[in-house]
Amino acid sequence: MSYRLKDNITSGYFEAANRLASKKARRRIAAYVESYDDIFFWRTVLSRYETPDRYFEVMLPSKGTLQRGKKSVLMSLIAGGAGSDMIACVDADYDYLLQGCTDQSRKVISNPYVFHTYVYAIENFQCYARSLHDVCVMVTLNDHAIFDFEEYFRLYSEACYPLFIWSVWAYRTGNYPHFSITDFCRIVDPGGFNVDNPMASINHLRHKVGRKVHALQQHFPKAKAGYLSLKNELSALGVTPQTTYLYIQGHHVFDTVVVPILNKVCNRLRQEREREIYATAAHRTQMRNEMSCYENSIADIRSMLKKNMGYMYCPQFVRLQKDVSQLLDGGAGVEQETVKEISGDC
Repeated sequence: MSYRLKDNITSGYFEAANRLASKKARRRIAAYVESYDDIFFWRTVLSRYETPDRYFEVMLPSKGTLQRGKKSVLMSLIAGGAGSDMIACVDADYDYLLQGCTDQSRKVISNPYVFHTYVYAIENFQCYARSLHDVCVMVTLNDHAIFDFEEYFRLYSEACYPLFIWSVWAYRTGNYPHFSITDFCRIVDPGGFNVDNPMASINHLRHKVGRKVHALQQHFPKAKAGYLSLKNELSALGVTPQTTYLYIQGHHVFDTVVVPILNKVCNRLRQEREREIYATAAHRTQMRNEMSCYENSIADIRSMLKKNMGYMYCPQFVRLQKDVSQLLDGGAGVEQETVKEISGDC
């Protein structure tokens, strides 16, 4: 038996299984995702579209192997024949912003059965600035808002924005060996964050970005027109100076930017709660009991961030939900071919 027949669960298989089932049974739709961490996120996306007639099973590309990743998802979908019983759910990465400049980008943005995050990855949704105070509350059980996450990530995004345009430009034009995503992420690491003086890290970031932008302008003196054109195009796609952090590599934003900030903010909130317990306890035994109760109730930052669902009102998430809704409930005009051709220059 060939590898493809053995390990890929095809759309036809699910369609046949659904036909054999009782007419009263719910139709199963297989939703392929990239990794274990993606399963919960895509479950939150798809759950609202389950009905008495259909349900989703969110799974890795193959039950027969441990294959994971975006390419595996797309290959499995295409090999199996995408259809009403099989969809793919992937991170957008740069593929959405590349708008068909690569084969993978064309597959991601033009296949009606491939859903993508619009933002770089699910981690960007989990780090949605408006929801980060709620994450602090989940971690520390202290609802004192001591830090303005929305303002900080607005400033962080604005500082990164000029260099981010260069990053996408490099991948659009094939110049990424000269300026890779890894290079970009290294520069936009704010580093040295201080809760009491967050502007110090922003100013340091602005200096690093300005220096690199100048270097790129010197290295690519004829790129100005293409840069400005791309800037306008990305704006039409939803990338603004204030929301750049949503389109930066998700793991970088999660691990290098947000978690270090949350660590310092949550430590401050924990200390505040502990001082309150020390100050109000009537005696030593009550203080020990209350401290024990509090310490057993606080949670791990990374775990809470991964479970964060405060992105539900993020415009990019709303757009993703509309895509799913259009295919399932209002998909008039949705074509059946696996990949539609995209015309136009990159």
